Amino acid sequence: MSQPAKARALLDLHHNGRLLILPNVWNPIGARMLAAKGYSAVATASAAIAEAFGYSDGEQLKLDTMLDIVGRIVRSVDIPVSADFEAGYSDTITGLQENISRLLDTGAVGINFEDSWDDSRYLRPIAEQVERIKAIREVAERRGIHLVINARADSFFAEGFSSEADRLEDVVTRLNAYAQAGADCVYPVGRGDRETLTLLRKRINAPINVLATPKTIRLDELQAAGINRVSFGPYLFRSLLAKLSAMQEEILQMGGYDIVMNGLWTSGDVKKYLSEGKE
Repeated sequence: MSQPAKARALLDLHHNGRLLILPNVWNPIGARMLAAKGYSAVATASAAIAEAFGYSDGEQLKLDTMLDIVGRIVRSVDIPVSADFEAGYSDTITGLQENISRLLDTGAVGINFEDSWDDSRYLRPIAEQVERIKAIREVAERRGIHLVINARADSFFAEGFSSEADRLEDVVTRLNAYAQAGADCVYPVGRGDRETLTLLRKRINAPINVLATPKTIRLDELQAAGINRVSFGPYLFRSLLAKLSAMQEEILQMGGYDIVMNGLWTSGDVKKYLSEGKE
């Protein structure tokens, strides 16, 4: 598919009545595995990519590095790819638009876009974030691509709220404003319980993305609640890190090899997801 066609396909996945499930990846082989298993789209996780390079999330990794990884993931599969683009790597509208243009150059057709900084402690004013979303949409339209914007509200993490009721109202206000500004999906990150999601579904006039956490209701329950999309953030990556740590500990203690060798893939198993020839 062409890039505009992939963008339209990704947008349609938010409106077909089925939960769009996105186990976020950080490298091409992870993307290829999803495509081979029948997933309809791929999404990256900024935290997983940054941590895989030994850096914290929060735009600590160079933009060039992030764009290189996103491009490699896009080129590795034929299905749409949405990139976690954090807060856009620029505080200015001009810089943001330049960065979005560079992201589109990678072939990505969707983004996660945050409204906070300093590890989600502080939120941008709603009016400012609305203008930033409009600026992203403007760049994409000039390129003839309906970039699928997943607008994230970090109100559940941010400081400055006197009550949970005020925090919830801020989420609702922000996400409806972001949808009116041109966001295709909204992301009230930080809550996955049935009561909160039911309330948000009633009051938000846009597709909703939920983060899968230990406290999030099951996937089938998310679909029954009218949620449109679920992502896993850095949790697949961190789950694998936990297993890697356990293997390293066993080796250090001069133990056996069971934890490494049990269930081990062969080179043939891996080769199914590798490119032919040289880079």
